Amino acid sequence: MFGARLSRALRATPSAAFPRSQTAFQRMPALRVQRGYASAGGVKEMAVRDALNEAMAEEMERNDKVFVLGEEVAQYNGAYKVTKGLLDRFGDKRVIDSPITESGFCGLTVGAALAGLHPVCEFMTFNFAMQAIDQIINSAAKTHYMSGGIQPCNITFRGPNGFAAGVGAQHSQDYSAWYGSIPGLKVVAPYSSEDAKGLLKAAIRDPNPVCVLENELLYGLTFPMSEEAQRDDFVLPIGKAKIERPGKDLTIVTLSRCVGQSLVAAEALQKKYGIEAEVINLRSIKPLDVETIINSVKKTGAMMAVESGFPSFGVTAEIIALTSEYAFDYLNAPPVRVTGAEVPTPYAEKLEKMSFPDEDLIEKYAAKLLRV
Repeated sequence: MFGARLSRALRATPSAAFPRSQTAFQRMPALRVQRGYASAGGVKEMAVRDALNEAMAEEMERNDKVFVLGEEVAQYNGAYKVTKGLLDRFGDKRVIDSPITESGFCGLTVGAALAGLHPVCEFMTFNFAMQAIDQIINSAAKTHYMSGGIQPCNITFRGPNGFAAGVGAQHSQDYSAWYGSIPGLKVVAPYSSEDAKGLLKAAIRDPNPVCVLENELLYGLTFPMSEEAQRDDFVLPIGKAKIERPGKDLTIVTLSRCVGQSLVAAEALQKKYGIEAEVINLRSIKPLDVETIINSVKKTGAMMAVESGFPSFGVTAEIIALTSEYAFDYLNAPPVRVTGAEVPTPYAEKLEKMSFPDEDLIEKYAAKLLRV
């Protein structure tokens, strides 16, 4: 396991090429030496990792109770360079390297949160957070309720989650449904740079424990940052989805990296068939913005849910259940889901590519649903 961690730490973005499902995007250099600080100079491009970095820096400036702790977050600047420069800026009392012991340092940060601090606990990957699942759920998520509302637990758990290229079954697991099923936890999954900054700032400010499930394959991608998003008071509400692309023929509900894939598929559907698909970026898994989903389905009459996680008991399963419960009479056909395969993630590259949805698969499922 240590060898796998070291291998991941020695690169800021995956060394393997993106699967074909990411070919619509431009790959970024492994490291960005400079990053732009918040300004009011109009729209600018920013990588997801830089947006996360900016969010933490701004919140640490705003509130001296905020600190960052995790493996290699300080002297190494983070395994994915998300915490780059924070040690030099805030010192070793607020940016702290931990031993390789998730159970230990997660428990430490939960204790700090219960004592009144606002820690950001970074997991080098949420695959390793399995070692700390007791602290996340039993110690953090349940305390506020079990104390009768007396004891808040302001803690942010963040790091890469889900499918990552070329790291095998034990390092390519999606925990969106796991954490989304736990009362007491809030769970967000950013897609773009604006998502990353706004949701992380909201998580740090929230009195409840929040899991920020980032995606390793998105860290190096750049997205436009609006003038509003560049300000240090930019915060996105947890529990509110975003309509990335409006449409009238089909509702596509998705999250994280699959948002980009769904947008590419929606563009292909429009060009080939004249279908106008509405793409909803969930942003928040718990709480879930059911209202936006249902209103879209009432308009389009057709719904498809897309995720890279496993099909059994997943986020898409919950979305389809809620859609059937609240918008059944508006559906012209049974809703469908596009997910990862029901297998542990293969290490072999070709098998790995077959195990996760891509733009072509999303497009084919949509065309079949609409019978075009």
